[in-house]
Amino acid sequence: MQIDELYDFCLSKKGVTEHFPFDKVTLVFKVMNKMFCLVGLDDWEKGNQKMNLKCNPEKAIELRDMYEGVNPGWHMNKTHWNTVTINSSDVSDKIAFELINHSYDLIVQSLPKKLKE
Repeated sequence: MQIDELYDFCLSKKGVTEHFPFDKVTLVFKVMNKMFCLVGLDDWEKGNQKMNLKCNPEKAIELRDMYEGVNPGWHMNKTHWNTVTINSSDVSDKIAFELINHSYDLIVQSLPKKLKE
């Protein structure tokens, strides 16, 4: 996956905006001001293509057992976040996109009805 594919995929989702709340190199995608995907652009450019994604706690454990490229979220709450490594691990682009969708859906499901619309 290339960074522009990730960027376009995330921004194509309803209500998504991009931010740099922490520094100039950590791209954060939010839906209704809640984070669902974080990407270190410096590392990505160096070939270390990782992203932090929100995940259902039970599914997070299951995914970590299934894939070498899914680990507890780096610098995040390890119960609710995974760090997903792509392009150099056993996580295909297809799986990565599914995990992005899961992260986005978790946030949307938690929103009040008024914000979901």
